[in-house]
Amino acid sequence: MNFDHSEEQQQLADSLRKYLATNYSFEQRKAILTSASGSSDAAWAAFAEMGLTAITLSEADGGFGGGALDLMAVMEAFGEALVVEPLLENVGLAGRLLARTGSAAQKAAWLPGLIDGSVKLAFAGLEPGRRYDLAPAGTTATPEGSGWVLDGAKCMVVGAASATRLVVSAAAPQGSSLFLVDPHAAGVTLNPSRTVDGLRVADVRLANLLVGADALLGTAGSAGPAIEEAHDFACALLCADTIGAMQSACDATLDYIKQRKQFGVPIGSFQVLQHRMVEMLICTEQARSLAILAASKVDSAATAAERSRAVSAAMVKVADSARQVSQESVQLHGGMGMTEELKVSHTFRRLTTAALRFGDADHHLERYAALG
Repeated sequence: MNFDHSEEQQQLADSLRKYLATNYSFEQRKAILTSASGSSDAAWAAFAEMGLTAITLSEADGGFGGGALDLMAVMEAFGEALVVEPLLENVGLAGRLLARTGSAAQKAAWLPGLIDGSVKLAFAGLEPGRRYDLAPAGTTATPEGSGWVLDGAKCMVVGAASATRLVVSAAAPQGSSLFLVDPHAAGVTLNPSRTVDGLRVADVRLANLLVGADALLGTAGSAGPAIEEAHDFACALLCADTIGAMQSACDATLDYIKQRKQFGVPIGSFQVLQHRMVEMLICTEQARSLAILAASKVDSAATAAERSRAVSAAMVKVADSARQVSQESVQLHGGMGMTEELKVSHTFRRLTTAALRFGDADHHLERYAALG
């Protein structure tokens, strides 16, 4: 397998890094986090202008027909800069579900806006008390005339407050189904909060929400495989984002131990710290290899089981590596490693939440074993 990015992928990532270096510095990011929305409209517009929102959409839908591998370098750059704008949720989850299950009319109504940045989507999939189970149970869809009535609750929906539409999974009489929901409609209540790494999320409550027949994505009861596929796709992108954050932590820590002096010499000259630094780099490279494998399987696996096994294997390794790299980076920085003023403390939070976001290591170990 070729572990190098293609020339086009690398050029796009380099252009993105140049933009982030100028317009998304650590101090600028802190200002974005404390803003009312917790995200930057200017940055989102720039990402759309670069074509990031169109990379993985098919050419028929106005995109470039790429896959997870084509977005890996972009997500690594996002992880390095700790970008909080929810590109992953838009193109890897909600947008992918809409593109894969929506009718021609639904795609024509929403995908052009997703591509140009005027439309934002969020996937409301997880439910309270069900941990990482993707099959909806507490959220129900009941036929009502020509439409549906939705009731239930969703939790930790990233980008819900700023979304133009929510893609909501619900248990219909026929099985798992997906619906397009206006987050500002009567019957929808959002309870916004912020994750430890700064992402804006919301718990969503649906109470006797009446939606039309045109809100149903695809055929009622057939959404299960599409949700699993989008989840695996999002996991592959999350792995790439986490690799970028780990690389950032390694680079920052290496720079620090070269400069910090004790007993008149840089602490990087101490062999025990060199060994710990090497372990951080090895963990990052091992995780990168499995992340690339997961992205390739998401794009080309012959079966769903083959795809999901590769993704879960990568998620286990990435979670374990993220924990070691994040903790070592803070410890090697000493007490200042946990201060708000230092980027490495924010990277620590990013890596900590990444190891839990789409299933922790235990969850993916069980999933890997079940798929064996």
